[in-house]
Amino acid sequence: MQIQVVKSKIHRVKVTGADLNYIGSITIDVALMEASNIFEGEKVSIVNINNGERLETYAIPGPRNSGEITLNGPAARKVHKGDIIIIISYGIISTEEAKEFKPSIIFPNENDNSLT
Repeated sequence: MQIQVVKSKIHRVKVTGADLNYIGSITIDVALMEASNIFEGEKVSIVNINNGERLETYAIPGPRNSGEITLNGPAARKVHKGDIIIIISYGIISTEEAKEFKPSIIFPNENDNSLT
């Protein structure tokens, strides 16, 4: 049997932008992507702490150590600059693998989205 588990999580980061006219996705500081093991183009779920909205999109890398978290395209209607969100990706693994699996979860500084 296979199950879906949390693979990666960026817990509580501040949205730095919302660009309705971009074609889609979420731009994430590449340092945050690497630290949380989220890949370019990977499907991610976004949970908005401020308003309870939940959505799915895909990740694209932003400038390293910029703290950038920008929701693009239609997703920009569900967040506002300054909102606090959680970014989650999931993986499918066997129940045997799940017994040993540990997700990559990071807790950036909410003020500037830095890892320090």
